[in-house]
Amino acid sequence: MLGLLGSRDVILRRLEQQLAADIHVRGNRITLKGSAADVAFAEKVLQELIALQESGSVLTEDAVSRTVGMLDATATAENAGAHASGAESPSEVLGLNIISRRGRTIRPKTLNQRRYVDAIDKHTVVFGIGPAGTGKTYLAMAKAVQSLQAKQVTRIILTRPAVEAGERLGYLPGTLNEKIDPYLRPLYDALHDMLDPESIPRLMAAGTIEVAPLAYMRGRAQPYNAKVLTPDGFRAIGSLRVGDLVIGSDGGPTPVLGVYPQGPRDVYRVSTQDGASTLACGEHLWQVSTREDGRATRSRVVQTKDMIGSLRQAHFHRYELPVMGPCEMVPQDIPLDPYALGLLLGDGGITTTTTPAFSSADPELVERLQDALDASGLRGDGVEVVGLGGYDYTLRSRGGGRGGVIVANPLTAVLRELELAGANSSTRFIPTSYLHNSFAVRHAILQGLLDTDGGPVTQRGRSCRIQYTTNSDQLRDDVVFLVQSLGGVVYARTGPADARTPGRANGRPAPYNHDAHVLDIRLPPGVEPFRLTRKQELFTTSGGGGRPMRFIDSIEPVGVQDTLCIQVAAADSLYVTDDFLVTHNTLNDAFIILDEAQNTTPEQMKMFLTRLGFGSQIVVTGDVTQIDLPGGQKSGLQVVREILTGVEDIAFPTLTSADVVRHRLVGDIVGAYERWDVDNPPAPDRQDRSRFDSRGSRGHR
Repeated sequence: MLGLLGSRDVILRRLEQQLAADIHVRGNRITLKGSAADVAFAEKVLQELIALQESGSVLTEDAVSRTVGMLDATATAENAGAHASGAESPSEVLGLNIISRRGRTIRPKTLNQRRYVDAIDKHTVVFGIGPAGTGKTYLAMAKAVQSLQAKQVTRIILTRPAVEAGERLGYLPGTLNEKIDPYLRPLYDALHDMLDPESIPRLMAAGTIEVAPLAYMRGRAQPYNAKVLTPDGFRAIGSLRVGDLVIGSDGGPTPVLGVYPQGPRDVYRVSTQDGASTLACGEHLWQVSTREDGRATRSRVVQTKDMIGSLRQAHFHRYELPVMGPCEMVPQDIPLDPYALGLLLGDGGITTTTTPAFSSADPELVERLQDALDASGLRGDGVEVVGLGGYDYTLRSRGGGRGGVIVANPLTAVLRELELAGANSSTRFIPTSYLHNSFAVRHAILQGLLDTDGGPVTQRGRSCRIQYTTNSDQLRDDVVFLVQSLGGVVYARTGPADARTPGRANGRPAPYNHDAHVLDIRLPPGVEPFRLTRKQELFTTSGGGGRPMRFIDSIEPVGVQDTLCIQVAAADSLYVTDDFLVTHNTLNDAFIILDEAQNTTPEQMKMFLTRLGFGSQIVVTGDVTQIDLPGGQKSGLQVVREILTGVEDIAFPTLTSADVVRHRLVGDIVGAYERWDVDNPPAPDRQDRSRFDSRGSRGHR
């Protein structure tokens, strides 16, 4: 009874003011007197207040006023014969707890606020439209914190346009945070109401909570000349169009959903420890794992600029990038079995001044070469591997001189077709038709190269390395491409010719004429490096080559460049850029709030909405009667309602002056302005503009 009546009977006095029935309290007994309708209405009010108490809520004068208002609106609608759309009882509306902290509970306080919260629960994209003071941003923030605490999302992103400073902010004194604080202060204040203030800097440093103006959020981009991997090979990102296919993190193709120019931005070169690198702006996104995250923790998403200055931890690389899975490219017809070509590039004589030759001390390789040549379907009777004694073999045409007619060696013809004829150990390369081909072709040619000029290198207490050596600069680069395209990692080093100990030839020193390139290779599980039995057995018994890993090693500024970003349809939003580095551009598993959305342009609104990633949710809030856009521009919030109304999984709940939860006068003021707007419609030539010119009397709120 004390809770129902309030301290010093403040709630009882409010009830007496708002109810027509007389209320008499004697001990624990309440008596109502008056007309039947008034008594019935007062009884409903008291029952709702008791139900609200039983749900754990503390009654206030405001709760009494809102309960009476809800029941009165329902009764009025029923008396008018209209269907009462607000079937929820006041106790259901006011008793819905979103989050609680230190004895304070955040809950909707009006029927429309309850519908707004329900819309957030049921839809992926919600546009909360209404006047200031109706709790649009505050309730959205509470739902975001609730989702984060329930681990339904992994991060919260809060943003709003900063049109009051022209989105430039450069003329303001101080650091970037000091420049943008005035425009983001309401979001910070709401955060401090819902989370421990001590935890907020830590969550923001970890990227779990991001607060930024819309202009700074949009630029997750790369320069136009940055490369993106497609099923046909690498292409400049600036040449991509919606519908084009690019390669995702799993190695499979995924379509491009959007291409968005971002203008000039500060660009950085992001390099990994294996020598790979690409260019990206400071706000570009990277999916990373760190040692402190632990094995059970999902990887996090960070921006380029957030990693600068923290790339090491206790002498270890801190940020590990995902490694692309073996990718599939468009298959092409090839004239020679890829394994056979790999063997010939390693131990073959392909100058074509004489019959092609092969040298090997492994009889198994000779047999495998013969099988691969037979599988190639070379012209005529094919090519036969014939021993010359010792480790030398010639690859002659079967029946080349039959009937006294000299027939061209079909293998020589193929080598000329591939432009390999005449190549020596320092000029050999892998033809493009083999590099940009199916997984099976690329895997086979790599196995041929490793079976000849590569091998396992065992190390005590460590996993077995795969090592490959060549004198050819181009062949080195081609092998790096092969390994990375198969989901592996390569570490390259070069031994200068003049620094190498000379060999011996006919008893005399034989100095080296070319540098030696040594590649240390790690391939993913399931991609076997060798076919030669002795090498594969040693590799397997030594524990394999270990997991391919890539860590960010350095981030260096390279200046300002024109940039753009793309959105892809992959479930993880990842795509593959230069040197097979995995990166991405959209926001997965995030709760994103765009506040003051009436101050976005239609282009900004489209850009923002297309950032939506898988497992994410967007809440957009704004008041279309208070637009600060200069020059009479149309608000993106006005346009988006015309475009997206009726689209599944998108809701447009509306709040009114009756939902204002600030001082009572605020609601009265908003209501008065709404009535004035109805009585004084704008001139026809100003339909798309706000009530007052931005240069005139309205100004900033």
